Amino acid sequence: MDIQDYIVFCMELVGTVAFAASGAVVGINCRMDVFGVCVLGVVTAVGGGMTRDVILGKIPGALVEPVYVAVAVAAALLVFLVEYFKKGLLQGKTGVLYERIMLVMDSVGLGIFTGMGVMTGIRNGYLENTFLLVFLGTLTGVGGGLLRDMMAGVPPYIFVKHIYACASVVGAMCCVWLYRDLGQIPAMMISAVLIILIRFLAAYYHWNLPRMKREEET
Repeated sequence: MDIQDYIVFCMELVGTVAFAASGAVVGINCRMDVFGVCVLGVVTAVGGGMTRDVILGKIPGALVEPVYVAVAVAAALLVFLVEYFKKGLLQGKTGVLYERIMLVMDSVGLGIFTGMGVMTGIRNGYLENTFLLVFLGTLTGVGGGLLRDMMAGVPPYIFVKHIYACASVVGAMCCVWLYRDLGQIPAMMISAVLIILIRFLAAYYHWNLPRMKREEET
């Protein structure tokens, strides 16, 4: 494994832990047992990538290299155990801090996996198909969270909260264009930072896309 592959592998692990933790929190808030929490963690971490691989006609990478599933289970289990033995950690003042940490981790995961989706499309020979690359990047970034919310029976986060999927789309487009001029690592790094920045600004300034309001809300 050369230095570039090592950097990419480390980024994948960071993204896996970040998404698995966010999935575990959703499971805990839905009062699921430890198995359900772990399942949601795994689905959030690898669901988008598995869906992407199926579209590309490949065996999902998470099944070929189960290290990502193992890391996701460990991260989700750790979150569950912390809350189990420290009940109420997700509420009150500590809960506010925890939500901010989850915002950071979820944004990091989104940034990393969006870039990974783009790179997977490029490695499969679709460098000139910008639309497909952006689609694959966005799907990898938000697909796991979408599956998580559907399994948990809650409104999909990407449709109701802040600028989420749109940040992934912008980051994927940036990654495609930068790759053609700068190469893999700079493209992934810069696009991930851009996505994280958009997510932070959206959360801080409460940016949301326009939506219909009911009469009682107005």
